[in-house]
Amino acid sequence: MKSKHLLLGCLAALSLAACQSSSKDVVYEGIDLEPSGNPIFTDAWTCDPAPLVVGDRLYVYTGEDIYKDGENIGLPGNYNIADWRVYSTTDMVHWRSHGIKLRPEDFPNGKKGIAWAAQCIQKGDKFYWYVTYNTPEGGQCIGVAIGDTPVGPFVPHPKPLVVDSDTQGRGWNDIDPTVLIDDDGTAWLAWGQNSYIAKLKDSMTEIDGEITDLRLQRYIEGPWLYKRNGLYYNIYAGSGGRGGECINYSTAENLLGPWTFRGQVTGAAENSFTIHPGVVDYKGHTYLFYHNGKLDRDGQKGQSLRRSVCVDELFFNEDGTIKEVKQTKEAITEPLK
Repeated sequence: MKSKHLLLGCLAALSLAACQSSSKDVVYEGIDLEPSGNPIFTDAWTCDPAPLVVGDRLYVYTGEDIYKDGENIGLPGNYNIADWRVYSTTDMVHWRSHGIKLRPEDFPNGKKGIAWAAQCIQKGDKFYWYVTYNTPEGGQCIGVAIGDTPVGPFVPHPKPLVVDSDTQGRGWNDIDPTVLIDDDGTAWLAWGQNSYIAKLKDSMTEIDGEITDLRLQRYIEGPWLYKRNGLYYNIYAGSGGRGGECINYSTAENLLGPWTFRGQVTGAAENSFTIHPGVVDYKGHTYLFYHNGKLDRDGQKGQSLRRSVCVDELFFNEDGTIKEVKQTKEAITEPLK
């Protein structure tokens, strides 16, 4: 009996060790990138950053631009985001690339090679990656893929949350999902080139109730929901930048409004018409992630169709308004502990 208990104990210990090793391998597998200032990711062209803090580590989910000079893939402007990637850090200076973790064709009705902005959030012990993809018929869907770890593997939910017929407005309308889980556990989804918002069901895979257009001022696309000291922020790509989009923001005491326009967070991105915000609190600091077109690689110049993710620290005034962020070449220079 004693030897049986010993054997069972050894097997349990081996199983636990294997699980811990497997979990560690999943979280930390990838390649380390040399610190380079902004842009911070140099192994690919990356766009539309979405940060997420899990424990001691900060993850950033991005699209990957793969447009090459002379290509014509039939999308307005020739934007070609082929897939979604994941990066992570524990100090904001040293980054690890976890590679491609999701593609639009992974979804049952997803068209290969046409991805849009996305955001991953955690609820309970699951991770929900909200994305926009095109269907073979040319329509757009907002779908979600679900994983057990921040780097997956992610399993696409078979049914999209939002389809073209759910909304009306300007073209490219059902894009750029962002999700905020409020203090009471209610999850909210915002998206679109109209400033849409809707509540999510507890399953996180369905809209719960009506879709509302917030009609935010100087709004174009790319919303990001954020909450600080009881005040809601909608931070978004908007009008007013010189030569392209800038990042504007509005605040409210209720997610359904009324929303008050507060001004500009930062101006237009260098060498890129678009810009896309992602805001996160991490280790006592607040950071603004965005993209520009400054990374040259593989014999191709960075530009509006070959964008790269950047980060700078964001600060608040005493009244909760945001101090304008200066976009730097240095990024974050001092490693966090």
